[in-house]
Amino acid sequence: MSNDACGATGAASPRIWKAVSVTPFQPQQRASFDATELAIVMSNYDVGAIESITEFPRGSRQSPKVGVVAERGKFLLKRRSTARAHPDRVRLAHRVQAHLAAHGFPIAPIIFTRDGRHTLVQQGSNVYELFGFVAGHAYEKTAAETHDAGEALARFHIAMETFTPPETQPIPVGDYHDAPAVRSGLCSIGSTLSSHDSFSGDEAELATLVQFHLSAYDAAAEAVEKETPPDSRETVIHADWHPGNLLFRKHRVLAVIDYDSVRASETVIDVGNGALQFSMLAGGDPATWPDEIDEKRYRAFLQGYASKSPLSQGQIRAIPHLMIEALISECVPPITQTGSVGQWTGFRVLQMVRRKVLWLQSNIERLAEIDVTAASNDPAQSS
Repeated sequence: MSNDACGATGAASPRIWKAVSVTPFQPQQRASFDATELAIVMSNYDVGAIESITEFPRGSRQSPKVGVVAERGKFLLKRRSTARAHPDRVRLAHRVQAHLAAHGFPIAPIIFTRDGRHTLVQQGSNVYELFGFVAGHAYEKTAAETHDAGEALARFHIAMETFTPPETQPIPVGDYHDAPAVRSGLCSIGSTLSSHDSFSGDEAELATLVQFHLSAYDAAAEAVEKETPPDSRETVIHADWHPGNLLFRKHRVLAVIDYDSVRASETVIDVGNGALQFSMLAGGDPATWPDEIDEKRYRAFLQGYASKSPLSQGQIRAIPHLMIEALISECVPPITQTGSVGQWTGFRVLQMVRRKVLWLQSNIERLAEIDVTAASNDPAQSS
């Protein structure tokens, strides 16, 4: 699909991405629990006497979490963000996790309510979940961890091939590939947001930046369509496979968390995003982020995946293009909603994304030729 300008129209895309809307610009404070709320919610669980409750400031700011130490173990309590608090959607995520657990896939155990019947608690419009605490560590960017992250994704896809959702809980569809909402979001950055403080003084260059990202996104989407046939393998994908959603121990994936985004799509969509997330060189001010990816980790991730589920040549060629789409689409929602990405202004982030996209465009052919045939995950090679 081609869309060279924000005012242009094109053929309807067969894919649907999460809707992007522009909301008032407000500083996003981390949501929290109050003491009464915690007491009421925890009374639904048979965990014994509670010894301590500690704030766990990870993940979405709109979804507060606390660590709970109780007589019967350690737990993590989570309140769903308003946007993801529909009970049917939560139950679907829990069904996915139960299916994965039955196939030996590493998840954080979901704790049932004291009556043994429910995996969530509802209080008013809020939805709560309690998980067994998993004592792993964050991703340390080693090749061995990266290889295992790729292998775990393949195991996820294989397990989900036999998942059958109930008719009352259909699987959501849509992803970051060839998505009209990504394009409309970029256009809103160039129009609705041009006067926002995060773009003050940069309005002229902003138009050029937006046009660059639109063109790059279109070109990548078209390339993916050429490389992946319409009957490419489709199943339930994780749709949020990144280091923050995996816990590790001794170079291995200990648990995969956060199934809020599961949806029906092609497996290569997950692989492309995972390859980006696990090879990204980032940290600190986006202006200082290197243009290139970590090619050793890129290779390790794809080798890990291919060790369990072979990748076709077309998929391998499509992955760098999918990385471009994923990189561009990831920055659209936060910028359209707040004008920023975390603490960094939207303009600064868009400049960084342009540099990284240019590097990917210049190295696509070489990345597509990297040998991704299965290699053993040897922790000795983890540096």
